[in-house]
Amino acid sequence: MDLNNDNVMPMQFLISFDVLLRKYEAMADGDDPLLAQRAKEVLKAQEPYPVLRDGFTDPGILEEHKEVIQVILKDSFSEVLSDNEIKTAALPYYDLMFNASRRFQKILDNAGPDFELKIHNQENKEAYIMGCTVILNFYYGFKLDFSRPLYYQIPDANGVVRTYRILYNADFLEIKPTEKAQELTQEDVDQLLEQPENLELWKEKIPPNSFISKGFVIANMFDVTTEHSISDIKTELIANNKRGSDTFIPQLEQIFQSFFKLKELQVGFVIFDSKKNRFEKVFGKGISSYILHDRDTASCNQVLCPESFNQLIGENNYFVITDIDKYAERSGGISPYKELAEQGFKSAILAPIAPQGELLGILEIVSTEKAVLNGVNATKLSDVMPYLEAAVLRSKLEQENLIDAIIQHECTTVHPSVVWKFQDEAKKFITDQIEDRQPQFNEIVFKDVYPLFGQTDIRESSRARNTAIQRDLMIQLSEVNRVLQAALEKFKLPIYEELMFRVNNHMEDIRDVLNTNSEQSIFDFIQDEINPVFEHLKKTDKEALEQVTLYEAKIDSGTESYYDHRRNYDETVMRINRKLAGIIDRRQVQAQEMFPHYFERYKTDGVEHNMYIGQSISETRKFEPLYLNNLRLWQLQVMCEMENAYYNLKPELPVKLDVASLILVYNSALSIRFRMDEKHFDVDGTYNARYEVIKKRIDKSFVKGTEERLTQTGKLCIIYSQKKDELEYLRYIKFLKSKGYFTDNIEILELEGLQGVSGLKAIRAEILYQTGENKSKTYTYQDLVDEIKG
Repeated sequence: MDLNNDNVMPMQFLISFDVLLRKYEAMADGDDPLLAQRAKEVLKAQEPYPVLRDGFTDPGILEEHKEVIQVILKDSFSEVLSDNEIKTAALPYYDLMFNASRRFQKILDNAGPDFELKIHNQENKEAYIMGCTVILNFYYGFKLDFSRPLYYQIPDANGVVRTYRILYNADFLEIKPTEKAQELTQEDVDQLLEQPENLELWKEKIPPNSFISKGFVIANMFDVTTEHSISDIKTELIANNKRGSDTFIPQLEQIFQSFFKLKELQVGFVIFDSKKNRFEKVFGKGISSYILHDRDTASCNQVLCPESFNQLIGENNYFVITDIDKYAERSGGISPYKELAEQGFKSAILAPIAPQGELLGILEIVSTEKAVLNGVNATKLSDVMPYLEAAVLRSKLEQENLIDAIIQHECTTVHPSVVWKFQDEAKKFITDQIEDRQPQFNEIVFKDVYPLFGQTDIRESSRARNTAIQRDLMIQLSEVNRVLQAALEKFKLPIYEELMFRVNNHMEDIRDVLNTNSEQSIFDFIQDEINPVFEHLKKTDKEALEQVTLYEAKIDSGTESYYDHRRNYDETVMRINRKLAGIIDRRQVQAQEMFPHYFERYKTDGVEHNMYIGQSISETRKFEPLYLNNLRLWQLQVMCEMENAYYNLKPELPVKLDVASLILVYNSALSIRFRMDEKHFDVDGTYNARYEVIKKRIDKSFVKGTEERLTQTGKLCIIYSQKKDELEYLRYIKFLKSKGYFTDNIEILELEGLQGVSGLKAIRAEILYQTGENKSKTYTYQDLVDEIKG
């Protein structure tokens, strides 16, 4: 057998002891009689076997001359250190060894007869290039840093994989060129360094077998299992998308087994939710929690005993159980001993993952052997916890981003008060994905919530909009007539007179009333018939060009029509909505601190808002009727503030519009459901639909027996159906009146029945207003109108 037969390397290997023997020859001629005597004995033992000096490629010669080689290497392998040192003679980057120390031989024996020793972190391509860098350094003289750690990974008698770092002593090795060796320039070396992965280029510059490696190396090995395990843990935890990997937990368990030098060891994780004071299962393939056992979530008091609770959550310290069965029996089967014992575990370490004192979760390390996990080896975790903490923080952020992405995709943006419910559903969605189940985002329902509705509506907004459109159209048609009249006078063409006739008809149609289709009809007429004529006139005559250009200068490029009164109206509505929405949005932040509730508001011709409050919406706080009463009072105050804000804004508006406000009181609890197809909340069930019907119709209601509209400028209307609601709101109004929100003008009214709704009543309270200059003085609406007019 020739060890170079299957070897594709830049050098041929020749096992030889010549370099070492030459050192002994020098020692034999030295002044130290003891060293000289020892050297002569070694040289004499080798002398009958010249092949050991000349070199050989047949590994069988190592066994044939085993005793002589032991003599030659005796000084290099101290007998008194053989049981301690992990050491062997070998060929570099080649899995051939001889004359191993007793400790190293024992390590190989414990690995079993089927174990095949190989350098762990070296591929064939890397071995070739590594050999080339050795040649470049030791033969060509180019100083390259080619050092990198090499490792053996060898299982011990218990099957735990241990890691040994290899350090080569190459004092007894020399490199010689063959006829295949080539001269290399600095330019050649630069090219190689620029392409370190290009194996073919390296083979071109330093061909296979172009050098001979004559001699041997001494490989010293050190057990670096702990350090390597820490590095592997760091690598595993840094990698992305681990929770969806089938191999993450098995690999991590294997690393921890090496770290603790325990084969029967398993690793679990559990998440701590500080808001709900509970533990939750980690959503990932194969990730278990042994303290939760078969539960997805459980409160801390259900999972931990007082002692473990204090250690893990109170002090953020390790909790070690050396004998689970004993503690389970002694404690009467309380958690976590009961769950761990039922799963067959005998010892455990629970380690808090708490960066900067914030508990995020628990690392669970368990074993089926008693006392192998204990307070002594638990301290080893201090070296890996920083990596675990960093990984959990990153994983938490990734999960939050993923949950937000799912909610955004499935539901669009949702209000912060209910986002927790969507997050819970998103977590289930992620679990279904990971466990290869069909993921489905279920509808979100909140039961037994109390609704509050309010609106500040711009009065007569439709009439104001139609008036603005009507005026703009009249002005535009008049301008069109002006251009056509000038063209008729100059060119005397009957077609211009016919167009003027049609323009006048359109003006007559909209002079008093703007019909539904009038705006579109006039727009089409101008686009299809007037504009082509104007384009013709611009090309025909200079005066006509000036007339048409003057007309076009007044046309808005966005609407392609006259847009003056409509611009004023749109700007007015926009400014009103922005002002009102800004107030309720700012005040809503404060209201959420009082008690969390669902809130949404819409801008139309004015601002309307919905609120729902109840126990099912609150994630952590207990709901009491007091919070509903408080929110109702808050709503009254804010509606008055919105009215005040509008009437201070009114003098600045292009169009002087008015607003009217109302509140709907609904005393029965109902359910709301998030409609996945429509992406918003709606009342749930036929019975609750009555609430939506009332909301849509109340602003058009009349006082019973009259033609008087319920909503009036300067007054806030509170619509209700039960006497206790009337008494409650009269109490609030009395309080707010003392604060300068209302006058003494308070009316109790019955309302005409609406389609499908009857029996409604209303409180109509006159609002006091404050001007921007003197907010200490209050005004009725009429006083304020008079001041504005003045």
